[in-house]
Order: sequence, then C-alpha cells, then structure tokens
Amino acid sequence: MTTMRIALDTGPLHGHRTGVGVAAEEFLAGLTAHRATTPVPYVVSFRARLRPDERRLGLPAALTSRLWAVADRPSTDRWFRDVDLIHGTNYCVAPSRLPTVVSVYDCWFLANPDSASPPVARAGQALRRAAARGAMIHVSSQATAAAARHHLGTDRVEVIHLGPPATGTDPDPDRSAPGAALPVAPGVPFIVSIATIERRKSIPTLIDAFALLAADQRSLHLVVAGANGDDGAQVAQRLAALPREVASRIHLMGPVDAATKHELLSRATVLAYPSLDEGFGFPILEAQRYSLAVVGTRAGSIPEVGGAGVELCEPGDPDDLARALDLTVRDDAHRRDLIAAGVRNLERFSWQRSVDELVQLYRRVIDQHDSEPNRRRARR
Repeated sequence: MTTMRIALDTGPLHGHRTGVGVAAEEFLAGLTAHRATTPVPYVVSFRARLRPDERRLGLPAALTSRLWAVADRPSTDRWFRDVDLIHGTNYCVAPSRLPTVVSVYDCWFLANPDSASPPVARAGQALRRAAARGAMIHVSSQATAAAARHHLGTDRVEVIHLGPPATGTDPDPDRSAPGAALPVAPGVPFIVSIATIERRKSIPTLIDAFALLAADQRSLHLVVAGANGDDGAQVAQRLAALPREVASRIHLMGPVDAATKHELLSRATVLAYPSLDEGFGFPILEAQRYSLAVVGTRAGSIPEVGGAGVELCEPGDPDDLARALDLTVRDDAHRRDLIAAGVRNLERFSWQRSVDELVQLYRRVIDQHDSEPNRRRARR
C-alpha cells in the first residue's frame, strides 16, 4: 500500500491549547506512527515559532482569513506539490486542487451567526466555501454531523469520534509539577466547571443553579476554570446580583495549567457541563478518567459522548440543573453509579481507532478525487 503524504494543519498547537489543539496533537502523533501515512505539518502564520518539521506557508493569516471567506484564492498548491491530501484541523482548509478534509468540532457559530466574532464569522464563510468545493467534512459526533449537513448543505460528512484527552491530564498520583493553589481547602466539597466563559458553555445558568443549592448546601463551593470569553460580562452581572455569602463560594480561576487541572479533577465532587451545544466534550471524558461524576445537558453530543456516565438535565434550565447537581452531590450511591458507568464508557473511545478511521477516510477521499478526471473524460 502506498504511503500517503498528508498536509496537516498544526496551527492549533501554537498558543493557548484548546480541545482543537488536543485533537491536532493526537492526529499528528497518530499519523506519524501509522505505517500508511507521512504527515507534513504546516502553519499559516508569520509569527508562530515553528516546531521541528513544520512548514510555514508564505501567507499572512489575517489576510488569508479574509480572502478565503469570499474567494478560492490564494491557492496553497505551490507549497504542497509533494502531498496527496490537505487536512485542515481547525474548521478551515485552504483552497487547493488537491483532495481536502476539514475538521469541524461544533456548529454553534453557524447556527448562531449573530453571536460570532468577525474572525469566527469569516471562518464560517470560508468553511461554507470549502464544503461547496467538495471538501470532506470530518466531525466528531453524530449530533455535529446532523448540524453540519444542515448548515453546510453537504452530505460529504464523516463521523469519527475523538479519543479521550491524555496530554497533561493523566491521573498520576506521583505527579510532581506544582499547580496553582486551589481556592477550596482540602476536604471541602465543590462542583467544578472546566470551560471557556462563552455563551455556548452557559456558565450563567450554572451560577443560577448553584445559587438555588447554596442555602441548603452551605459547605458546597463552585469552581470555574477557563479563559474569559464572550460571556464574561454576563457572568460578572450574575455574581454581582448574588448575596455576598453565596458569591464568596463561587471561584473564577481563569485558565489553568495541567497540574492545576489535575488537582481540580482529583478533588472535585462533580463536574458540571451545562453547555447549550457541544460538538464532542473532552472534559466529560477527562472527568470519567478521574472517576468523577458528571452532570451535563441534553445538548449536542453530550448524551452521545457521555453515555450512561452523565446525569442529564435540560439546557438553559437552572432549576433542572440544580436538581441534577443536588442529586449527584447528595446521593453517594447515585454518584458511585455514575462513576462506574463513566469508567465503562471510556472503553468506547481510542485515539488509535480514531487515527485508523481517519486514515481510511483519507484513502477514500484520495481515491474519489483521483477518479473524478477519469469520469469527466469518459463523458466527453
């Protein structure tokens, strides 16, 4: 079998690491080890410090994001004369005559364009153009597949689940790297949320739900770990409206390093995941790897990815979220059942399986692309 050379966008490995960066890193590692592929890592950036073997495309990122939103140029073919397929790992793939795959992790920004920032809106336009050109859309859940088919107007959508996050989140009791001190003393019960403070994550709903619990559960705290986003003002407004005693038990930590996340997941009573939409949901699997119970919404991929290891509630409903959290915090037997189901659920996910399926997808896309000129010549 001929080895495929795959141009892989490794831009998400630069800067603040998100779930997309975790996926891109696992793709790169898996494709490097796979006997059927040779990855060709590339970035579209003049400022990124290149990693070994990375290829820098001689295009300014700010300009190309604007151009690719409205036109199929500039092409990147001159940088990819030695590759068989281009895989855009972060919602965008460059215009090219080569076969292309683009990874889409959620469609919130397509369904809610008024909430999208200008750069995100441009990415959505570029993604629609890529779909119209015939790019294969790789998604990580059936929920995202349905949304992608609807919003992008294409049936060229393939579901390949991601694997469980491993980099920097291994529950190692001998971990020596120090993390930031937690705002909750050892032994004090707390709910943890690990999410960027953006509208899709619905942190204000979580704060409202915690306020409903606070009067009866006076020792319970809430810790929110994640970078500030487009819902920061709403979160601040919610906190300001709370009684001081309740607000004092809610802690916004901002982005945390791997060691601090380890401490949070090791010591928390429950992970709260109140998203209004979710394309995959790495924190769910992270929590299950730490034998931590999860409360999440019936939104997007959460039921699909979390399986029986998640206590479900209605999205955007603080009363139902408070009910689910109260049950999971108070009922030890129920919490143990969720933990056991979560550990079993992890067996469904593997990065090796994800990469194997991705390689199969590359082969199909390349074969389809190679057959198209033959079909056109046959019709002449």
